[in-house]
Amino acid sequence: MMNDATLRKIDLNLLLAFSVLMQERNVSRAAERLLLGQPGLSAALRRLREALDDELFVRVGRGLQPTPRALSIAPAIENALSGIECAIRPPEEFNPATWQGEFRIGMCDNLESAFFGPLAARLLQLSPGARLIGIAAEKRDAARRLDEGVFDFSVSVHEEPASWHIRAPLFDQVSICIYDSAQLGLKAPLSLDDFANVAHVTVSFEGNAATGIDIALGSTGRSRRVVATVPRFSALPTALRAMPAIAVVPESIGRCMAQLHGLTICEPPLSLPADPVTMLYRRVDQADGRVRWFRRLFIEVANEALEASGCCVSISRTAA
Repeated sequence: MMNDATLRKIDLNLLLAFSVLMQERNVSRAAERLLLGQPGLSAALRRLREALDDELFVRVGRGLQPTPRALSIAPAIENALSGIECAIRPPEEFNPATWQGEFRIGMCDNLESAFFGPLAARLLQLSPGARLIGIAAEKRDAARRLDEGVFDFSVSVHEEPASWHIRAPLFDQVSICIYDSAQLGLKAPLSLDDFANVAHVTVSFEGNAATGIDIALGSTGRSRRVVATVPRFSALPTALRAMPAIAVVPESIGRCMAQLHGLTICEPPLSLPADPVTMLYRRVDQADGRVRWFRRLFIEVANEALEASGCCVSISRTAA
């Protein structure tokens, strides 16, 4: 068995010189292909002969004849060089028009309502053989499910990422008020007292009513009355159409709800913090042609959807 000291004497240049000599069987032509002078190639061959303790090539007339040892190791060396070439060759450009398979995206339901439909429609145009799979995802488990391969990337308000993840900024999600003006009998803009005194419906996956809104109201010496809490944004429109109440929701889904259900929207009468919506994906997928194309497509579609709905924000220029 070859020892470590011998292996250290054999580098990629020597293996490449051996491969070209096997093909050309002529030092001059091999040196020309390798962009080496004949002395340089002869020195490389000498080092390889010493490392392998075999003549490898013997001169026959004007050419070279490989020894039995050279013939026996040539296939393995060719396979190794071919593998290296494949590994460092630039990846082929992804072609969505001919690709068949799934694109998987993780989103919470408010972002899903705003972006999933336009994304599915665009994907059908550009990649008719593909299927879009939406996965319900919360920020608390997005990183774990990403590592498990549940989706290609997640769009949410993500926590600090691990070193093997990339968190790309998308947009700051501001909040707006939404209500049924026929039920509530109030006209926009709302006063701070109206906002505090009217009944509120909140959205919480875990059933928690208190949010940053309560903290902001508390700083003004006011509080609000929460009469109902639902786990999903999809339940809000029917609830607001049925009672004189108001909800504070992300602008992207609030504008969609207003258009679909004839609800009224307005800005909150107090300053509320914006949530940074980001895209989370694995660092190993950064250069993957398929996933890179899918990320760029989402960014394009999401930016158009935000603009079409009248949102005051747009996708960050530094996204993905």
